[in-house]
Amino acid sequence: MSPVTLMVARRVANGRYHDFIAWLREGEHLATDFPGYLGSGVLAPPPSDDEFQIVFRFSDEQTMEAWEHSASRQAWLKRGRGLFAQPHEKRAVGLDAWFGSAHRQPPRWKQSVAIWLAFFPVSLAFNLLFGPWLSDLSLVTRILLSTLALTPLMTYLFIPLSTRLLEPWLHAPANPRHHRQPASIGKP
Repeated sequence: MSPVTLMVARRVANGRYHDFIAWLREGEHLATDFPGYLGSGVLAPPPSDDEFQIVFRFSDEQTMEAWEHSASRQAWLKRGRGLFAQPHEKRAVGLDAWFGSAHRQPPRWKQSVAIWLAFFPVSLAFNLLFGPWLSDLSLVTRILLSTLALTPLMTYLFIPLSTRLLEPWLHAPANPRHHRQPASIGKP
């Protein structure tokens, strides 16, 4: 079974920002009590937008469905009425969680570039910050500690951020010339 990710986009209702943030944190806390819960995160929108991206990840489809249909989640969603507008949800398995639905996957090379653009600066920063403290440890221990620290950060924050910022490029047609509308030929 593959882990399953539920991505939810919600726009904050006017004047309800602080209530909305408190409600989101409550939802994250509620999910931690469910078997199969792997983590969650909230990506704030850029300054010019008000749509938050909320990510919930579970070990498999069954554990996510148990959480989705639970009384505590239903009560939480009911408490959130009026705090957001225009919700939409998307479920993904594996790399689909980062790159869109299976029928709209960018080429693997673009996926690799997006992941590398997220991973390189975060890995570099980690090594610059913690390298001196980790240098006396064995290679296996250093790699173990760095991957334990970086994997959740990459999964829930930096790779989703990278793919969101690169979305126009990731999903651009391979050859834009083939997708242009032909010029109409009119009579003089």
